[in-house]
Amino acid sequence: MDKRTRVFNAMDKKPVDHVPVGFWYHFGGEQAKGEACVQAHIDYVKDCDLDILKIMCDSFFPYPVPDDIKTAHDWWKLQPIGKDHPFIQGQVWRAKRLVEELGKEMPIFYNVFAPFSSIRFGAGDDRVMKDLKEDRLAVMHALDVIAQDNALLTELLITEAGCDGVYYCVQGGEYGRMTPAEYRSTIRPSDLYVLERANRYSDYNIMHCCGWAGAKNQMELWQDYPVKCVNWAVYVEEMSLPEGRIFFGDRCCLGGFKSLHHEGQTHDGLLHNGTEEEIKAFTRDTILTFGKRGLMLGADCTVNEHIDHNRLRWVVEAARSI
Repeated sequence: MDKRTRVFNAMDKKPVDHVPVGFWYHFGGEQAKGEACVQAHIDYVKDCDLDILKIMCDSFFPYPVPDDIKTAHDWWKLQPIGKDHPFIQGQVWRAKRLVEELGKEMPIFYNVFAPFSSIRFGAGDDRVMKDLKEDRLAVMHALDVIAQDNALLTELLITEAGCDGVYYCVQGGEYGRMTPAEYRSTIRPSDLYVLERANRYSDYNIMHCCGWAGAKNQMELWQDYPVKCVNWAVYVEEMSLPEGRIFFGDRCCLGGFKSLHHEGQTHDGLLHNGTEEEIKAFTRDTILTFGKRGLMLGADCTVNEHIDHNRLRWVVEAARSI
């Protein structure tokens, strides 16, 4: 079974020869942009023999917030940047280059952030939360505008670049930020706007429920989001893969390994610190516990960019032994 068939069968909960494996990490410096970024992705997935390529949006995290938006009320002035903006075109170019190089070998998904993440990257978390308190409707207008741009990006990634789907990252659901009612009224509409556009052009979209910085989320906020596959931080959320399969309505589950990205910090967890025997045993136990149907092995989030690739290959080898 080739990698494309293996991954799509897993997402459709059909039989697979082996459970697919996919890990990813952030590229920095010169590898975060241009042709060097393309080559870094190619070298990485080929070296580790992964089943999936998830393209990172490094160097495209912050949404391009105009300089004249200085107050909460100023968000009313925000307008869509459109398809010709470098923020859109640069990402579509990166995806298209990688589809040209690897698309026939494996499925390719591109990382797209929810509008609430995009606005926080662009303007700063503290400021966005402050502005929400001062003029909630103005910030919601901005989220609507960013949703239009992120939805357009999603469409172009699939229809022009040739990606098989998007890896859609939702954030902001951690306890203490908003109540469920506040999130559903303020953030959810922009989330669903992008996801519905993604689903218009692909049946194979993945949702990442980001447990960034180890913050536990109100997972019920995303329980019914319309995606084919779900990835979450099993250790942060204290929700195992089998438990998550039930929670998310028997959808394909991606993950299993503990790994959260903390800049400049040592990662804990078996994947980064275990022996070859321990990692392979954990891989086999995870598959035998969950079953081979509707499972893709990966991590809670990005792995450390300096991880020894042998550690990822051990997971691949163990998965292909069952």
